[in-house]
Amino acid sequence: MSLPLEDVKVLDLSHALAGPFCSTMLADYGAQVFKIEPPGAGDIARSWGSPLPGGQTDYFAGLHRNKRSIVLDLKSPAGKQLFLDMIARADVVLENFRVGALERLGLGYEVGKKVNPKIIYCSVSGFGQDGPYRDRPAMDLIVQAESGMISVTGEEGSSGVRAGVSIADLTAGMNAAYGILLALRSRDKTGEGQHVDVSMLEGQVGLLGNMISSYAASGNVPAPMGTAYKALLPYQTFRTKSGDLAIAVGSDKLWKGFCPAIGHPELTDDERYATNARRGANRPALIKTLQEIFLTKTYEEWETILVKAGIPVGAVNTLAGIPDHPQIKARGSLVTMNHPSAGKVTMAGPSVRLSKTPGTVRTPSPDLGQHTEEVMKELLGVDAAKMGELRAAGAFGKVAKAGPAK
Repeated sequence: MSLPLEDVKVLDLSHALAGPFCSTMLADYGAQVFKIEPPGAGDIARSWGSPLPGGQTDYFAGLHRNKRSIVLDLKSPAGKQLFLDMIARADVVLENFRVGALERLGLGYEVGKKVNPKIIYCSVSGFGQDGPYRDRPAMDLIVQAESGMISVTGEEGSSGVRAGVSIADLTAGMNAAYGILLALRSRDKTGEGQHVDVSMLEGQVGLLGNMISSYAASGNVPAPMGTAYKALLPYQTFRTKSGDLAIAVGSDKLWKGFCPAIGHPELTDDERYATNARRGANRPALIKTLQEIFLTKTYEEWETILVKAGIPVGAVNTLAGIPDHPQIKARGSLVTMNHPSAGKVTMAGPSVRLSKTPGTVRTPSPDLGQHTEEVMKELLGVDAAKMGELRAAGAFGKVAKAGPAK
């Protein structure tokens, strides 16, 4: 079956998480992703996480499926020329170096578009390609802090905590994939490529958009609320006899069905709680009452009652329960594949479902430089003799010098 992006060639210079998450999204739907890594250690994420048999880590193996790895020394003249030759035959260059690093190598967008006017460059950075913070180094924690995300995450009364996943990296990766697709669509119309500038900071600001609008309107600075949500009530977790449940009463209509379902229809007519606004104004009293009610039954009992009543409810699971979660199993949301050196590797599969051209996990994460010769031959027509010349010229890293004769 033809995949939506199978004619798109991506030169992936990115490392760590944000850029690679983007290229994985593209690769799952058919894009030919050539993961270009520096000689030596390669992508810094090759050392992140727990080691697996064969030398890769669980972090790297779960993130880099459907890609081919080549080693290229972009600081050598020969390696630089190979990259320019590849640009002439590619559609996308993806990078998340420090701002300006690719330009200093002589391989930035202005150079790339002279080689190939249709090329699309996508640059992912902490703070964007301009502005007073452009030169600052950034990782997920720093951007969560700077954006305000940490200030609204955590238990009530706390000074905030980092989100449990690298949300700034992952959001930037998704925005990068979205930006690349928009640029490809624009190129279909104009025949010209462009530069896509994705900032981790702006990705977080976008996620915080509703809170920012609320602050602008009210002047009230949002603070951590645990699992609660200021705009709706009740919308949080509660303890039960057997575990925690999450409840989301998202409208006054649901409230009128919720109260009888939990055995307290009198709450429906209580003037303190008649509307969402009134429930918000009387939050402490209502939460105390509901917590007492939920402690009278087990989670399993409440789940049966609330699902029947059409009230959004869920268990507070740990990741240990996700592989056996009935919905995850039914939809095949997790994928296990046999890695040639690491053995069985389990990962989250493509999360966007297309009815005719679904994304797939086809090949395992590559070893460093595993496909260098294959890609050079396929993309640039480099034969064995030329490969030898390129190696001697340092295109793929420094060539070890022979020691003195003994």
